[in-house]
Amino acid sequence: MELRTLRYFVAVAEELHFGRAAARLHMSQPPLSRAVKRLETEVGAALFHRNSAGVTLTEVGAVLLDEARGLLDQADRVRVRVAAAAGSATLTVGILGDSTDPGVARLADAYRRRHPRVEVTIRETDLTDPTCGLHAGLVDVALTRGPFDERGLTVRELRADPVGAQLRADDPLARRDSLAPADLADRRWFRFPEGTDPLWQAYWHGGEPRPGPVVRTVRECRQAVLWNGTVGMTLLDHEPGEGLAVVPLTGMPPSRLLVAWPEGDPGPLIRSFVRTAIAAYREG
Repeated sequence: MELRTLRYFVAVAEELHFGRAAARLHMSQPPLSRAVKRLETEVGAALFHRNSAGVTLTEVGAVLLDEARGLLDQADRVRVRVAAAAGSATLTVGILGDSTDPGVARLADAYRRRHPRVEVTIRETDLTDPTCGLHAGLVDVALTRGPFDERGLTVRELRADPVGAQLRADDPLARRDSLAPADLADRRWFRFPEGTDPLWQAYWHGGEPRPGPVVRTVRECRQAVLWNGTVGMTLLDHEPGEGLAVVPLTGMPPSRLLVAWPEGDPGPLIRSFVRTAIAAYREG
């Protein structure tokens, strides 16, 4: 079994959809289907149930998925160890805004244990660049939040977090059990500088342009609320801080926590980082 074919199989097994798997692998669907068929011939058993409802793993497919993940992980570890021995194992990770999420600590610990000789550089970015420098080529992989322009990038969701409206604690609306964006239509919202990704701007503005002070960091968002009575969106489980409150915001999709990297073959360091990130956030 070739490692490339196993990567194809794992993509289909995780997506349970040949079209999505082909897009994830940046290839067309017919050669992917042929590769999986050849693998089934080699194994001597069907790996997927295919019907009008979709694709599901067979019992043989489930066993192969577990084994294939282990083989691919081991292959990447070999490549990383060889690169480390040659002194060329470095990884630059972009992290968006507030990096106090406990998942980051779990990920850092797990990745360090897997690859103790890899030199990891962290580039923490403010809220004006949700790609954390990916589009500019400043980082290899990013832990960030959507939505943003994903052209040229591959993105995997790690978690979806509900959002809330951030208000002063003495604001009359802070006593409500929940709010909708329409309840805040006449308020000033914090906003991001001109030129910030429009998809990102629109989401954190509650779906439409709104007037208010320009901010760049999580701390500036909180200070704008505290000093000016500005409102805005934040993660529902974020500790609001003294003098502030967070009220559940209905009618808004959750904030997607993502790992993202440039399109194409990411190489063993990034592949291992992505798998480790998925496992670390699954534990949380």
